[in-house]
Amino acid sequence: MRRFVFGTVASFGLAAVVWEAFARSGLFSPALSPSLAVIVPALVQMVVSGSIFVHIAYTLYRILWGLGLAALLGVPVGILMGRFKAAERFVLPLVSVLSPIPSLAWVPLFILWFGLGNAASVALVFYAATFPIILNTWTGVRSINRIWIRAAETMGAGGGELFRKVVLPGSLPFVIAGLRQAFARSWIAVVGGEMIAATSWGLGWVIFDSKEFLRTDVMLSTLVVIGILGLGFERLVFQVVERRTVGRWGMVRTAGT
Repeated sequence: MRRFVFGTVASFGLAAVVWEAFARSGLFSPALSPSLAVIVPALVQMVVSGSIFVHIAYTLYRILWGLGLAALLGVPVGILMGRFKAAERFVLPLVSVLSPIPSLAWVPLFILWFGLGNAASVALVFYAATFPIILNTWTGVRSINRIWIRAAETMGAGGGELFRKVVLPGSLPFVIAGLRQAFARSWIAVVGGEMIAATSWGLGWVIFDSKEFLRTDVMLSTLVVIGILGLGFERLVFQVVERRTVGRWGMVRTAGT
């Protein structure tokens, strides 16, 4: 824990020094590249007023709904692709065609379908998050050592037991990696979607609205909040799940150890 805190403080400190040097370099005017002496008070003001927490709640609501739906679809589809060639031949061409299309390219169409607000943003997150989960789960199932499967079958493991005790644990490191990638892509989708498809709440909306009034201090403060949320989810969700599952089983070295 101490090493993690030290590494985090050191990396944040380096980033702050680099930004401060850039802000004071004169390449841009102070209005376009404010120093930390301007950014920090703007962030404190949003925290004290409580407005930032409302925007965070709206954004996380959209991300968690979209990511949850993507996991409910992506994990079973990826497992089916890895276990059955027919499913792989059917799904893989569709994934290969749709996955490279940026989620933001769907914004105009999703607005026409779902209107402005939560539905369009959740749909964008769902689209962006589904494909990393499918592909990583598929890769994880395909990478399972066939000797494990044959050994389990030899010992009488049936379909359900084989799935619970071999297929799912064996592919779980890849599933977690897919969820990490999906979470990162969800942020891209939701922030872009909130800039265009949201009404008046969400971190993406704050960034877009600040641009209209040249409030770069608020824009950068919001980016800091997004980064802190990402760090929090990595440390408190993904690493905890990893440590209590595949890390405990000795399948991977957990981050931060």
